[in-house]
Amino acid sequence: MTKYLNKDTQVCMSLAARPSNFGTRFHNYLYDALDLDYLYKAFTTKDIQAAIGGVRALGIRGCAISMPFKEDVIPLVDEMDASAKAIDSVNTIVNTDGHLKAYNTDYLAIAQLLAQYAVSNDQVFALRGSGGMAKAVACALKDAGFKRGYIVAKNEKTGQQLAALYGYEWRADMQGVTAEVLINATPIGMSGGADADKLAYSEDEINSANVVFDVVALPSETPMIRYAKTQGKTVISGAEVFAIQAVEQFVLYTGIRPEHELFLAAAKYARESA
Repeated sequence: MTKYLNKDTQVCMSLAARPSNFGTRFHNYLYDALDLDYLYKAFTTKDIQAAIGGVRALGIRGCAISMPFKEDVIPLVDEMDASAKAIDSVNTIVNTDGHLKAYNTDYLAIAQLLAQYAVSNDQVFALRGSGGMAKAVACALKDAGFKRGYIVAKNEKTGQQLAALYGYEWRADMQGVTAEVLINATPIGMSGGADADKLAYSEDEINSANVVFDVVALPSETPMIRYAKTQGKTVISGAEVFAIQAVEQFVLYTGIRPEHELFLAAAKYARESA
């Protein structure tokens, strides 16, 4: 973070229904370490159109987009990068002289983690959710070679659309579904929400699985992740997703890619007090 705010300080921000301190701490740690004249702050909004208008009008350099705004911002930007256009979901907006270009770095993070944890594509997966993040996950699973899977979503229209898009099956719930890889792309387990203390999947469903993957970043250990750890499952947390996609956002905003050791230090700092 810049030591001395001035008229030329570049401001970046995030928009989420329930903001956390993770992104603020992560980006500002890197700005400070690299002596960049940048500042990052997390926000929420009840008027997404006005908020994105403010990004444009005030010259905000970059804006991270989280649930539930990943699809709502699409008609508000000037250009869609291929990463966002492919899945009709946005998690990053870059402002260049008033021109707003949308990207999606979620996909890259999901794909990288599936490879890092060597999650076998021979397994059957269940993906809960059908929104913007679920789209990124489903696309990454398809590209990783997963042939059998279920989109589990209460919203029949969006659930069926997402399942059909990638050749998977839609289910309204987990009845009759057995999956070795469980993925949550809904707000279940997210701090501050009505379902903060709930499991995204039942204990029996988790017990039957091999891999448990939660994209919820706050808290870093959701109830599902905590329970899965007690059962000795391979777990992938939303905090890991957030850190990887956040560094790609950092590169888009600044044009600088931090060394891997610095990235790890920033992620650790962000997790400790998020």
